[in-house]
Amino acid sequence: MKYKVRNADLNDLENLVEFTVAEANEAEGIDKASDKIRRGIKAGLENPSIARYWVLENENQEPVGSVSVVKEWSDWNCAFYWWIQSMYLLPGHRGKGLMNNLLQEVKNVAMTEDAIELRLYVHRNNKRAIKAYRKSGFSDSDYDIMILRL
Repeated sequence: MKYKVRNADLNDLENLVEFTVAEANEAEGIDKASDKIRRGIKAGLENPSIARYWVLENENQEPVGSVSVVKEWSDWNCAFYWWIQSMYLLPGHRGKGLMNNLLQEVKNVAMTEDAIELRLYVHRNNKRAIKAYRKSGFSDSDYDIMILRL
């Protein structure tokens, strides 16, 4: 089966919402409100300075996965880090190396826009995702992520 990665647009909104809700549930066991996710994704689709989305389609042009990124400015490096915000593949399409298709597209675009690094965070208990990310070339960071809830 042939797959293709393309830029997402507003016509992909409902699939992206479905993927994001499923990702939150699978990755962290949490149920997120789809209406809030819909507003968030729609904002990113309408304004690429917020987030960028790509969709992985099968040969029937059906979305089977997606990836999104957000940018973080580094004044130390005078360039952007690109953060993988979400990554999802429908269960029937996993284990085929398709995550690399999505990542390669992101890497290609990031390099043309002079990004300096792809980064992501992953829940420490999501062993399956950690294994997949490492297999795709990601490594542990020298930094821990800390938060201050508002």
